Amino acid sequence: MSKILSYILFIGFVVGAGLLSGLTNMPGEWYQSLEKPFFNPPSWLFGPVWTTLYVMIGVAGARIWQRAPKSAAMQLWFAQVAFNLMWSPAFFGLQNPELALVVIAGMLATIIAFMVKARPIDGISTLLFVPYLAWVAFASVLNLSIAWLN
Repeated sequence: MSKILSYILFIGFVVGAGLLSGLTNMPGEWYQSLEKPFFNPPSWLFGPVWTTLYVMIGVAGARIWQRAPKSAAMQLWFAQVAFNLMWSPAFFGLQNPELALVVIAGMLATIIAFMVKARPIDGISTLLFVPYLAWVAFASVLNLSIAWLN
């Protein structure tokens, strides 16, 4: 597979799957009725942040795929994508912040494990995950706060 094609496929997969997950599990009246912490970001911020992160996740995935497609890092990349795609259905679809908290804990763990395993293979892929890790850590605190307040 050519390098350009792998970037297109990985970015397209992550952005497309993230968009599909988000569009099929939109926040609705239930979410609007929840008590939220003072640090809850405005709704308009989530789309641009996640789109940017999804592109970075896709680039990191393509870079690892090009260097070590059968590595533990690559397996962890797919695992973190799976956890990522499960969060919206758990939180918004099932309206279950506690289940979503379990999912996001798995996401955090696989993000960190990916970064550890990817570093010797491709340091840039590890760096591409730093903003993702920071956002998911913040989202974890937000998720926990919403679960606690409601």
